[in-house]
Amino acid sequence: MTREQINSTEAEVSLDRVDGRLKVTGAARYSAEYQAENLAHAVLVTSTIAKGRIKSIHAKSAEESKGVLAVISHLNTAGVPGYGSAKQPPERAPMGTSFRVFFDDFIYFDGQPVALVVAHTLEQAMHAATLVRVEYETETHQTDFKANISKAGMASNVQRNKNSPFQDYSRGAAGAMLRADVKLEETYTIPTQHHQPLEPHAIIAAWEGDDRLTVYDKNQGVKSVQGQLAQAFKIPKENVQVHAPFIGGAFGSGIRVWPHTIAAVMAAKMLQRPVKLVLGREQMFTSVGYRPYTVQKMAVGATLDGKLTFISHEATGQTSAYEEHLERTVLSSRVMYECAHVVTKYRHLSLDVNTPTWMRGPGDATGMFALESALDEMAFALRMDPLEFRLRNHADADPERKLPWSAKSLKACYHLGAQRFGWKDRVLEPRTMQKQGMLVGYGMASSLYGFHRHPSKARAMMLANGSVVVQSATMDIGPGTGTAMTQIASKITGVPARNIRFDLGDSSLPDAPGQNGSSTIPSVGSAVHVACEALKSKMLVLAAAMPGSTLSVAKPEEVTVKNGRMFSAADHTAGVQYADILKYHNLPQVEVTEESRSGQEVNQHSMYSFGCHFVEVHVNPLTGEVRVKRVVTCADVGKIINYKTARSQSIGGVVGGIGMALMEASVMDHRFGRYVTTDFASYHIPVHADIPQIDVIYIDKPDALANPIGSKGLGEIAIVGVAAAVANAVFHATGKRVRELPIGVEQLV
Repeated sequence: MTREQINSTEAEVSLDRVDGRLKVTGAARYSAEYQAENLAHAVLVTSTIAKGRIKSIHAKSAEESKGVLAVISHLNTAGVPGYGSAKQPPERAPMGTSFRVFFDDFIYFDGQPVALVVAHTLEQAMHAATLVRVEYETETHQTDFKANISKAGMASNVQRNKNSPFQDYSRGAAGAMLRADVKLEETYTIPTQHHQPLEPHAIIAAWEGDDRLTVYDKNQGVKSVQGQLAQAFKIPKENVQVHAPFIGGAFGSGIRVWPHTIAAVMAAKMLQRPVKLVLGREQMFTSVGYRPYTVQKMAVGATLDGKLTFISHEATGQTSAYEEHLERTVLSSRVMYECAHVVTKYRHLSLDVNTPTWMRGPGDATGMFALESALDEMAFALRMDPLEFRLRNHADADPERKLPWSAKSLKACYHLGAQRFGWKDRVLEPRTMQKQGMLVGYGMASSLYGFHRHPSKARAMMLANGSVVVQSATMDIGPGTGTAMTQIASKITGVPARNIRFDLGDSSLPDAPGQNGSSTIPSVGSAVHVACEALKSKMLVLAAAMPGSTLSVAKPEEVTVKNGRMFSAADHTAGVQYADILKYHNLPQVEVTEESRSGQEVNQHSMYSFGCHFVEVHVNPLTGEVRVKRVVTCADVGKIINYKTARSQSIGGVVGGIGMALMEASVMDHRFGRYVTTDFASYHIPVHADIPQIDVIYIDKPDALANPIGSKGLGEIAIVGVAAAVANAVFHATGKRVRELPIGVEQLV
């Protein structure tokens, strides 16, 4: 297929973002932009120590400041009913307890909310917050990962759950490493990295009486937030309304209900008036999670002809002193390659920091950096091309579950990516390729991400004018959910996309999962598919009942739809308009609600998304500066619903992977247990000048076993493996292997 044919195909299955005009004109309304009568503004006061207790809070000056309505802390709040009672005698929350804001006087991390100032205006609240003085009883804190790694252990919830995938895993016979012809043992480190979307987290909370709550909140799952707030404040779930139709990026930071959300809802209830709380950029580093600091030890063995004989992958990830957070870091090593002997272990290190959370490609992006770097190192030790080494160890079936893949076109990804990139021109020996005085490196890496499909519902309505409204309580944090769902609905109903509206981001809509784990298209897309099929069937029954209808004897499979009309196989010219069907039957609308969920296929096949990345870097031999010059990324994610938005997702993943490899690291001053990277000036993320042309390729073959639409997740796999591909390219350019991210000039000169 030529590039022109590919572009033509993409144009046929692409749709401009249905919310694009709203966003570029400023008409899209985000959580902090809603208007509410008598709205108050809240500002958090946060701790300045990493561990200890609050001795006293001096709030009188703040309370007497102009416009201040309240200064809320553990001293004067009735608390949250769902928290339960404090233990007697008072003691720190046990491991596994999520942080309970304004619950007691304990300090667990620097930047912890200790008070909330509420005032008539934001400026009044900000000023008053500076007047609150807190005295602490300081305890010795531990925030240095490397200094404390010997204290790591298995998570207690994993110890209790023998079926947990995070249990120690082993397959094959002991001693395989010793029998390997070539052995490799190295350690790879990922620093703490923070989600930093353009839109900070924000909430507006408003109560009606004591048992009805409405929130406009930046989150990734309105149904989840609805349930958690109902549970926390002990009110009926249906009495909580959560709205989040537009999200300005999240990358995983919006999966949980965080303390600031609870604090705002608490303040609104205490004052009986709407309260708005917007996190400052500095608070984004301590309030909404992060990718945990992780150290990984890899041991790999292979035969002289390039067959893997042993993989050991041990990882230790950071968590807080009060809550356990698990990452899929080691799981990819069990399934990525054919290898008879595999050992994995995952350990926790509890420190005096806030709890991590899932960040784009959680666990897999971290783990595949170590695995794909180690594979590259082993290929070099064998004097073998890195791509050839991976092909020799391709897994034709799931080596962990001993099941066939539902679909896998990874070899095709390798072939297409290498061909488009020009991998054949790569010279094996490092530091031998140059261009315009720069050291040139070619690197590649594989990628995979698990398939996730959750029970989802969708409502489809045919209106009297022949337009369609589809509704589901799903989310859109940026990938173009509404656009993809509109396209699915248009394909099934035959109604032009311009006449379809997709409603989302509202907890009153039919149940749907949050947007995470690359599950939205597989889950909600399937629900939209079956709902629209049901709507079409209902319209066919109505059409068949019309006098003289050519559809009266037509079977469903003999009916086609196009441009808002239904046609039978017997007559492709006349057809009947949807609007005429409703008009004849005197119906204002026709409505159906359907649910879609997985069946036994998930137990009979192993389902993953696969892909690979090829990267060219240029390294200045004098300064060590690294520039990514070209990227080719190829993914096997089943059927592509919309090329334009899918390509945007892939580009975004590569950009995130470049940031992960070369720039992103949250730096802490362990003397105080405090982050010194607190803004975009100190926490570096890629900008346009850092990003080259990114060539995106898709296999675009439906996985018929995965779901009705044959599509699998794309958002996470787009970043998985990118950091390793960059690091491998840097090694090829310089001959220096960097195993601790981000790669900086100090490691190369």
